[in-house]
Amino acid sequence: MYDAKADLPPELRQQLLDHYLGTLGQFIKPDRDGFLHYYYSYVYVRILQALGAYGFRGFYERKVHFLESVPYALKNVRWLLHNVTLPIELPTLLEAFNSMLGSEKLRNLASDADSLVVRVFSFSFHRGWPKDETGNGGGFVFDGRSLPNPGREERFKTLTGKDAPVIEYLNQQDSVHQFLANVLSLVDASVREYQRRGFKNLMVAFGCTGGQHRSVYLAEQLAKRLRGQSGVEVVVRHRELERGSE
Repeated sequence: MYDAKADLPPELRQQLLDHYLGTLGQFIKPDRDGFLHYYYSYVYVRILQALGAYGFRGFYERKVHFLESVPYALKNVRWLLHNVTLPIELPTLLEAFNSMLGSEKLRNLASDADSLVVRVFSFSFHRGWPKDETGNGGGFVFDGRSLPNPGREERFKTLTGKDAPVIEYLNQQDSVHQFLANVLSLVDASVREYQRRGFKNLMVAFGCTGGQHRSVYLAEQLAKRLRGQSGVEVVVRHRELERGSE
């Protein structure tokens, strides 16, 4: 089965194809020219199947790790368009592939494929932990409920951890600074190791009672620390705040 993620140079692809045909020749005598006449049509079909699966799982089911395979599939499409002539004319199909190669959205996926994506969440423990959409099943979950709670003071009840008065209040707490220092040390070490090993996704979640003040503040502080680091893309989600705006 053709693997759209296989990032092989053309000469190695040809060697593999020759090897498979040679192995097949031990059992039957294939018509090599006839086989190759139609072979790349099936390669196109396989790429279409893979892109459809990757796109559906990634864009619609939001399992974003599937999108990491799209740039490799498009790289193979580009090679096919420049090196292969199909046995029949399929202008609409080839136009669709050329449109994919010209898509800014898909090009951005290609540029992001070499980055470590750090997803930072804030949430309320009453509603359970955030779901890991990448399929990795790992990351950090930090409990901010031990920190002073701005939500207990009337002046902060309608505000969030993104508002200046709440930020100022938490910045004045020594326990918050110590908590953040420990978090940043752990996350920084993981980011370096993930990049070294070529991992693509890391999830960091901060929970508190209501998911409005402390967890939001902590998530924003971590995101601020990570933004601008080479090879790191930061995605921030404030789950309870988003639910409140629906």
